[in-house]
Amino acid sequence: MHHAARPGIGAPVSAVPATAPTATDPTAPGKSHFVMLDGLRGVAALMVVLFHLFEPYAHGDPQVQIINHGYLAVDFFFLLSGFVIAYAYDDRWGRLSLIGFVKRRVVRLQPMVILGSIIGALLFAFQGSSVFPKIGEATGAQVVGVMLLAFVMIPLPKSGDVRGWDEIYPLNGPQWSLFYEYVANLLYAIGLRRLSNRAMAVFVAICAGALVHLAVAGPRGDLIGGWALDPNGIRIGLSRVMYPFFAGVLMMRLGLRIRLPHALAISSVLLVVAVSLPRFGGLDRLWLNGLYEAACVILLFPLIVAIGAGDKAADGVAVRIARFFGDLSFPLYITHFPLVYVYTAWVANTQPSAVSGALVGAGVLAAALLIAFASLKLYDEPARRWLATRLLRRKRDAGSAETHRPSA
Repeated sequence: MHHAARPGIGAPVSAVPATAPTATDPTAPGKSHFVMLDGLRGVAALMVVLFHLFEPYAHGDPQVQIINHGYLAVDFFFLLSGFVIAYAYDDRWGRLSLIGFVKRRVVRLQPMVILGSIIGALLFAFQGSSVFPKIGEATGAQVVGVMLLAFVMIPLPKSGDVRGWDEIYPLNGPQWSLFYEYVANLLYAIGLRRLSNRAMAVFVAICAGALVHLAVAGPRGDLIGGWALDPNGIRIGLSRVMYPFFAGVLMMRLGLRIRLPHALAISSVLLVVAVSLPRFGGLDRLWLNGLYEAACVILLFPLIVAIGAGDKAADGVAVRIARFFGDLSFPLYITHFPLVYVYTAWVANTQPSAVSGALVGAGVLAAALLIAFASLKLYDEPARRWLATRLLRRKRDAGSAETHRPSA
């Protein structure tokens, strides 16, 4: 399984004018919002879903996987997250406590994490297949217990897995990336935010080296992994989050922007092509594919973000599209995989024809989009507003409204 990421103190920020901040989002009042980056997040979420829908047909062979590098969208999410977190919080620590920061992140992320776990538990009974070797042994009490632990982000060891894929959150696999998102957020808040730009650059360079080593010298020649609670899984998870997240922080601080016309279209095409290309090097030169993936994360993804962040003149249709898919991105990412489990089991059990598989896959995609939109409007936005009024109501905690779009 492959699951699929401050321009110097006081320097001006080139951002798209935003609507007034709300209690569901991290940019302080008066700060503009990077709408094009929201749109890119939406594109990345769609590529993750498509990657997962093609995955059952690869039978575990990464050489034939369609949208071959789709899991790199997670690394892209991490980069976006670091960029936006630095923009939202770097200049606010004089009046924002660590607890206040944690509350904001919980308000922003946890409601949908909980809903994704609930959907995973509800659909668990429909996922019976030999591709999930432990699923037939799981009891209802175990499933409920796994769901409750996922509510509070407690990762499971392999012994607690109820599926057989060694996932730390076996009801909703992609939640692993939210675990490492929280890790990076806490490391930033606890101390790494204090690094000077020079020290941050050195730290990011070290993290880049670790990422290259993982991709090039690893046994698979790629960056897949991070969802298992063992030394290798933890190494992969930390390697995948540390470079892109803190590279995003550094990009924001340095004010790295590239202003191009049609920025959303250009950056979206670059992202789609990057994650869709076939695997490189074959079985004889696995390192070549690893080198490509490392280059995507270290060089290409920052370029894409710089293009998206540089568009401050966008308006009209482009902004509306970007906002829509940006809002939808996190609900889509965190709720689609229980449906993919069901689809994967169906493919394994029935061995459908190409036409049948495509039709049902299209239906799963449509259902995932519908569930994500309904979750956003009927649950996520109201839940965040409710939590914000209770957790952020004190002046020191509510100093500014949350306007942060989701990171995966």
